[in-house]
Amino acid sequence: MAIGDIIVGIDIGTSKVSAVVGEVNNFNQIEIICSTSNKCRGISKGKIIDEDAISNAIEKTILEAEEISDLKINSSYINIPGKYVTIVQNSIVKEAKDKYAGISLKDVALSMNQIRDIEIPDDKILIDIVPDKFILDDGKITDDPIGKFSSSFTLMAQIILADREYVKKITNIFRKAGIDIDGIVPNTLSERNLVLDINEQSDNVMLLDIGAGNTDIGIFNGSTYVYTNTLSLGGDNVTNDIAYVLNISTEEAEKLKRQYGLALKSFIDNDNNIVLNTYMGGDSKNKTIKSSQLIEIIEARVEEIFSLINKEIIAQGLKNSINNVILVGEGIVNLNKSDMAGKIILNIPVKIATGRLVTTVKPTFRTSYAIVRYIASRPFASSVSSNIDTRTEKSFIKTFATKVRDFFYS
Repeated sequence: MAIGDIIVGIDIGTSKVSAVVGEVNNFNQIEIICSTSNKCRGISKGKIIDEDAISNAIEKTILEAEEISDLKINSSYINIPGKYVTIVQNSIVKEAKDKYAGISLKDVALSMNQIRDIEIPDDKILIDIVPDKFILDDGKITDDPIGKFSSSFTLMAQIILADREYVKKITNIFRKAGIDIDGIVPNTLSERNLVLDINEQSDNVMLLDIGAGNTDIGIFNGSTYVYTNTLSLGGDNVTNDIAYVLNISTEEAEKLKRQYGLALKSFIDNDNNIVLNTYMGGDSKNKTIKSSQLIEIIEARVEEIFSLINKEIIAQGLKNSINNVILVGEGIVNLNKSDMAGKIILNIPVKIATGRLVTTVKPTFRTSYAIVRYIASRPFASSVSSNIDTRTEKSFIKTFATKVRDFFYS
């Protein structure tokens, strides 16, 4: 980490725009300066449908962050859905300039520059290089070869490409909001070290981030980023199904989903009566249903989401390599037994994420915080700071309790 760097991470989601501003402190940890969020419906099914809505939400979110932090924010790192990302595996062999002095930072920098030299399709643009591992001439594997004595080394890395048209659109949106883009990070790549525990980070894992409107898939073979994609289904689809089938408002459907949220009908303890308050059918404004009827609707959509995921990983030839599935996201974790439903359909062990940080960070800020952490931990980077100006002479690092009151759970 680059001590003193201030990093801004912005998450453009289906239902909101959120931002986290953090500084790398002397203990190589992220100290949160502020976090802000605003509702936004400028993206639907993973597609940009209202550029002005997104731009206005970004501008409002940044202005609030500036007011809280006494900083002038000129740039930020942002996320990108997996559907717009292509991962290319590449490796190169690099000779050390002086094998008796050990591999130098310059040797590594030259290898990073060399490994990016691939043929990139016209409709793609390079957004990141993820160094995976270094293999020394004696066969030893390391994630940091600097200072190691070796006449040569092999760098294995993932070259991250993004859809050029999407990047062009999102860049224009941020430009309208007066913010430059420092870098673009795939959702599941940034979330890996936040969501997975230490054992899961060395396992072959599929990370599923099921949000309001999208499900992001990220597959990792240990530290190797293998595959990512996005399905245009999420928690909002469950809510809409409830509203449509029961003929009630989406507001009441969302409330019922949260109150009775269960992904499998077979786990119902008591089949209670539910009085619908906004029933739209017939002359009566009230109708009574059984809780089992509600759970059947939820179960059907959850089953569809996991079935589509299963179909995707089979089509990609990746299912047999996955040992565990980790669930995260507001669209799924509030549905009890969703992990069990996933296990039944995928036939792979499934669990809700239990990483220490993912359980303490508010879901609203999880992705934006994950971006900040990912950028701060980039190896071999001398500086990763966003473009920030101080607005006042006073320190922008206020007391911990004040800064994070809206970020962490109490």
